[in-house]
Amino acid sequence: MATLNTDIRYIKGVGEARAKSLAKLGITDLRSLLSYFPRAYDDRRAYKKIADLIPGENACVCAVIAGEPKLSRIRKGLDLVKLRAVDETGALELTYFNQSYLKNTFRTGDAYVFFGRAEGTPSRPQMTNPLFEREGAHQITGRIMPIYPLTAGVSQSMLYKAVEQGLAACVDELPDILPEDVRLVYQLCHTRFAYENIHFPTDDEALSAARRRLAFEELFLLALGLKLLRERRTFVAGKQCKKVDLSPFFAALPFSLTGAQRRAIGDIARDLTGKRPMNRLVQGDVGSGKTMVAAAAIYMAAKNGLQCALMAPTEILAEQHYRSLAPLLEPLGIPCALLTASTKAKERRALNERLRSGELSLVIGTHALLSPDVQYQNLGLVVTDEQHRFGVDQRAALSAKGDDPHLLVMSATPIPRTLALMIYGDLDVSILNELPPGRQKIDTFAVPSSYHARIYAFLRKLVAEGRQAYIVCPMVAENDELPDERKAVTAYARQLQEQVFPDLRVAVLHGKMKPKEKEKVMAAFAAGESDILVSTTVVEVGVDVPNANLMVVENAERFGLSQLHQLRGRVGRGAAKSWCILLSDSDSEDARRRLKVLTETNDGFKISEEDLRLRGPGDFFGQRQHGLPTLKAADLSCDMRLLDEAQSAASTLLDADPTLSEPAHTPLHRRIDRLFAANEGGLN
Repeated sequence: MATLNTDIRYIKGVGEARAKSLAKLGITDLRSLLSYFPRAYDDRRAYKKIADLIPGENACVCAVIAGEPKLSRIRKGLDLVKLRAVDETGALELTYFNQSYLKNTFRTGDAYVFFGRAEGTPSRPQMTNPLFEREGAHQITGRIMPIYPLTAGVSQSMLYKAVEQGLAACVDELPDILPEDVRLVYQLCHTRFAYENIHFPTDDEALSAARRRLAFEELFLLALGLKLLRERRTFVAGKQCKKVDLSPFFAALPFSLTGAQRRAIGDIARDLTGKRPMNRLVQGDVGSGKTMVAAAAIYMAAKNGLQCALMAPTEILAEQHYRSLAPLLEPLGIPCALLTASTKAKERRALNERLRSGELSLVIGTHALLSPDVQYQNLGLVVTDEQHRFGVDQRAALSAKGDDPHLLVMSATPIPRTLALMIYGDLDVSILNELPPGRQKIDTFAVPSSYHARIYAFLRKLVAEGRQAYIVCPMVAENDELPDERKAVTAYARQLQEQVFPDLRVAVLHGKMKPKEKEKVMAAFAAGESDILVSTTVVEVGVDVPNANLMVVENAERFGLSQLHQLRGRVGRGAAKSWCILLSDSDSEDARRRLKVLTETNDGFKISEEDLRLRGPGDFFGQRQHGLPTLKAADLSCDMRLLDEAQSAASTLLDADPTLSEPAHTPLHRRIDRLFAANEGGLN
């Protein structure tokens, strides 16, 4: 009997050569073979009569060979086997390329089942290279067949035969690691049934039950692993703060905080006064007030004698934070400073000395904060803005400059809370789902490119009123294959400057520019030195320009909904009415539906849910930079309810056995360790 660790080479029918091909798919042993799930299925249960075949559709046909197969050699390297099969409704012409042995395979009068794509015409149906087997065999027809992702040297036939052999070899080796009560509460089938029916389902119900079980198990293990990661922070003694009276801070604000902001500040206050270091994500829509929440955290930490560091992804964003926070915090007795790559050497030395002496309470900066010469007397709070721009290593590098400091990360990518808890599993999550009162709705329109003249006229009117505009394009360089050069940022900017707005100031921004160059362009736009900024999506995370109140997005169908929402958030930062115009000539119904969502709502959370449903979670996980285990059975775009159930089950289990140390949970803990070990060094 084989085990799950058995090398794929030793599975019947595989061998050395096929094992090398399978290794390209990550299949090296029985475990990886059985976990290589189909991407789709062919339902070959229903047979059609020949007369009912529809050209272009796949179908199974049971027919009798009507005459001797004929072999024709067309030229060197090409031969054909042609034959005719019949049933009571008509005749089917069959053609096989370069399979000359079939001439002696088919016998006149024998019945076969053929599966393939119907071709020809209704009156003269044909199939080319259909699969076949004798009537009643039910090996590749008369059942639901898996369709696997393939690579060179691997066929569907090879894969499902290998899986069949693999299942037969270790069917009793498939452990059911789910606790029995979890399986019963959530009505999940046994592991053996799940693996057999995910690969070779007996019917639709069996396939659904198998996929549900395997998806639940996957999400359950992931939830458990992430909860264990979070709980391990309890073993680290944090810089426990005393409760701080926030009334001076609130009194200094020129506006009232939203309920969501106050709840997030309450979460942070509990974290700071707790025994473990804070590790919290503040997630909110564009304009939801994350910076003021961070300011409250800084105030509480500083009043406890802790130094704070706020890291932003660009100099211009760091400067913006400094300009908004220093006037608020310094009158409250919290000295602030700005440190970027542009900081002069003399200023830098003086700043570093103030940090080392403890005189400076808050330093705001870029990656310059990670420099070896930057040392703190008592770093107690690390804040990172635009979390998706920083990997775990960068956060850790800044945190390492203190002794287990509190960590607060901010993200302007609104995603459903359940998913946020999964993606940011080592972080506690606070959601800002309210916008400050008085913030104007951004009117959004989706229109075809024929509206360009009207849009340009509208833009000119706004500029005449003293306003500015963004125009976003999806590409950086010209591409000869693309007929419309407007899709190239540089070409479009040149066209606008020379042909449309010769009297206006047009600037260009794209990702291939050097950081200093990008920041110079953005700073000039913010200062009102240009009227129109033509950009790629690098402007998605940028400095606030309250004077800009028009966003035009070319070829909007090329962007995801959440990204378009982020781009839209570049305007509407001031008191003036703002607009977003999405240009698209796409004929795709899906594209039209997606853009319609943006015209109907400004709610980033609703938009992200729709984006998740339409595109899946790939982008969200890509932003994580964490190495989360890849999901094979679960699909977060449609398994959100299952994710809720898995997280609830994980919480219940850990309440009863916080470290999974009970003997009954040992296999579960081993599986989690193995799952995370393949990604980020495991849980230990």
